[in-house]
Amino acid sequence: MSYPPPPPGGGYGPPPGYSGQPPGYGPPPGYGYGYGGYGPVEHPQGTTILVMGILSLVICALIGPFAWRMGNETLREIDAQPGRFSNRGQVQAGRICGIVGSCLLALNVVIFGGLFLVFVLGAAFSSSSG
Repeated sequence: MSYPPPPPGGGYGPPPGYSGQPPGYGPPPGYGYGYGGYGPVEHPQGTTILVMGILSLVICALIGPFAWRMGNETLREIDAQPGRFSNRGQVQAGRICGIVGSCLLALNVVIFGGLFLVFVLGAAFSSSSG
């Protein structure tokens, strides 16, 4: 019985497709997708900004400028790392609610400031003329 000649290069190598590890070892499924291998995650401040924006419309307009500022900062972070965060729309909605809340705050300051000024000037003129 004769054996086949050795392949060129001087020896037998591993079979094709052999990676050197037993089956079942290796990277987990989905490895290499997004950051950390598990896909995009929600930005940790997204829910906070949305809640603050809604509260600035419903309860207290003083929260509006804070939601607006935090929303701007968070959107810059999200845009700097595309594909990492999945809740850009949530942050954008909270930011817009914060903008509207800030406008309502400014409108309230103008209206109530004007009314206060009218009452103060009216009281000053009525007491000085009589």
